[in-house]
Amino acid sequence: MTKIDTVLYTGKTHTTGGREGFARSDDAQLDIRLSPPGSGKPGTNPEQLFAAGWSACFIGAMTKAAGKRQLRLPAETAVNAEVDLGTTDGAYFLQARLAISLPGIDPELARAIVDDAHQTCPYSKATRGNIAVELTLV
Repeated sequence: MTKIDTVLYTGKTHTTGGREGFARSDDAQLDIRLSPPGSGKPGTNPEQLFAAGWSACFIGAMTKAAGKRQLRLPAETAVNAEVDLGTTDGAYFLQARLAISLPGIDPELARAIVDDAHQTCPYSKATRGNIAVELTLV
């Protein structure tokens, strides 16, 4: 396991009530109601939060990968992330799909940027070998 030498940032939250509770960051920039997936109740769920965090981080990693090639990502760059919560043999698991849009970039170059980003994105590193992940260019 890799140990961090220099901590750049620590996200801090306080959560109560689990999937039917509330979460708030220490700086109050995040203050949300939580609800179980598919319940129809007001609020978001951990899978949506994970998808949002991963997709934002992935765009940052693609920005770095493009920069190494002296390129700027198009303003329309987007990642649609889907995080599934499911069960196998009674145990809970996640799996994910990232659909990446890099409009105006040659598909071969876009694939290289995505592959580099997947190697450097901390979320991708955290999930590698732990859950099924599918990356597609759209």
